[in-house]
Amino acid sequence: MKEFDVIIVGSGIAALQLAVHLPTHLNVIILTKSDMKDSNSSLAQGGIAAAVDSNDHPGFHYADTIEAGRKINYKPVVRSITKEAGNMVQELTKFNCKFDVDINNKLQLGKEGAHSHARIVHGGGDRTGEVIVDCLIKRLKSNVSIVENEQVRELLVNKEGRCFGVKSFGGKEKIHTFVASHVVLASGGAGQLYRFTSNSQQATGEGIALAYWAGAKIKDMEFVQFHPTLLYCNGQTKGLVSEAVRGEGGKLVDDDNNNTMEGIHPLGDLAPRHITAQSIYHSLKKGKRVFLDVRSIARFEQRFPTVAQLCRRNGVHQKIPVAPGCHFIMGGIETDHFGRTNVPGLYAIGETACTGLHGANRLASNSLLEALVCGKQLAEYIEAQPSSPKANKVSAGKAEQDKSNLFLPGITDIQYQMMENAGIVRSEESLRHLLSWIESFRLEKWVEVDFARLTKSQWTIIAMLQTSYLIAEAALTRTESRGGHYRSDFPFESEEWLDHHIIQTKETRENYESVKA
Repeated sequence: MKEFDVIIVGSGIAALQLAVHLPTHLNVIILTKSDMKDSNSSLAQGGIAAAVDSNDHPGFHYADTIEAGRKINYKPVVRSITKEAGNMVQELTKFNCKFDVDINNKLQLGKEGAHSHARIVHGGGDRTGEVIVDCLIKRLKSNVSIVENEQVRELLVNKEGRCFGVKSFGGKEKIHTFVASHVVLASGGAGQLYRFTSNSQQATGEGIALAYWAGAKIKDMEFVQFHPTLLYCNGQTKGLVSEAVRGEGGKLVDDDNNNTMEGIHPLGDLAPRHITAQSIYHSLKKGKRVFLDVRSIARFEQRFPTVAQLCRRNGVHQKIPVAPGCHFIMGGIETDHFGRTNVPGLYAIGETACTGLHGANRLASNSLLEALVCGKQLAEYIEAQPSSPKANKVSAGKAEQDKSNLFLPGITDIQYQMMENAGIVRSEESLRHLLSWIESFRLEKWVEVDFARLTKSQWTIIAMLQTSYLIAEAALTRTESRGGHYRSDFPFESEEWLDHHIIQTKETRENYESVKA
């Protein structure tokens, strides 16, 4: 058993921002299940949304965020985070983060869907996440230890209900125990639950499952954002084509060069993501291909080097065939504005958390902003806390189980079922089919297994099934369409559901708590 002051699970921008801002007298460890840079953060192409232009204002950014989130965002958090955006950009600039500037050394500002102003700060053209990750890693101090290829499998909770550490599975199949006064989940999203996704291979939603099993409240899981434009070849998605491409003039067209978004939304190609994704989805279902025409963009390869390389690798030129894929989950572990969960000692930040910023649909480039602001805020909160004694006793292990008898689906089976039944378009029929399919694997039995005795694949599948179940349950409960949640049997927004949020815990699994903000 190893003792620390702070355990951080995950290594994306939220995790790194927290670690960078924690004071040096605290002993910090980062546990990441893969390589340090293998995360959604490193793949982020877009940028940081920030009202830094003289013609812009945080109030406009606030209004755009609320509109994209279909008005069920938690407004105090939206106000706080949009107000802090400029400070985050300024701080990263002082950290020598290499943002793109014009010939006058002024920040280049891009425009993306549902933004009323050009306010996207980017780096390396379309490599913003990678640029920020590199910057923050360089600023880590000697009080921060990093353990790669360490899969956290259990949150340790004592009889008083306080989280005091984790059990993990590391190299040479060794079980490790880490204890700390503060345990932070910064484990990223859940895009790999779906067949089509822009996400890192590591984004399997495990952090949400861990928190749920530990007694944390899970919120708004029905709201899953599908990015409208993934490169689509031979029935497969090959990678993300940034929304900034449309911000620079890229047009969505059909085989005859007709604009597919004309008449769909007043913002046309820059309509909110859920509207654009649904439009493309319906076109594809009708057998009509959709392309992103980039011929009008000057110096396309220089402005979007990552996208250009992706196109070359797949033999695509000028007209990029696209399809929607899972991109971001607005729901997650419910937290307050400091990142605290309802379980004392347990925190969540980044995509795995649900702060209320995004509402029903995330405004483009608000995710990196959220990670930066919340990571720093949590560091300040932890620094202000008096030191608390660490647990000196680890809870007993779970019941042993012969892992050879586990009856589980494959990961690709989960991805297919989720895409077909809880994807861009859902219905009561599809969601009940999905829930029945997941229940056939007797999930409640396997969560009582000693996780340390499972293979990495077996444990990952169990966690994926749990998070998938939470998404499907919440989607079945919300009988309306709003933002990233579209029900074909309830295709319109309902006033009855405005400002209501579905909270799921182990205790309320059969009776959902619908909370009005």
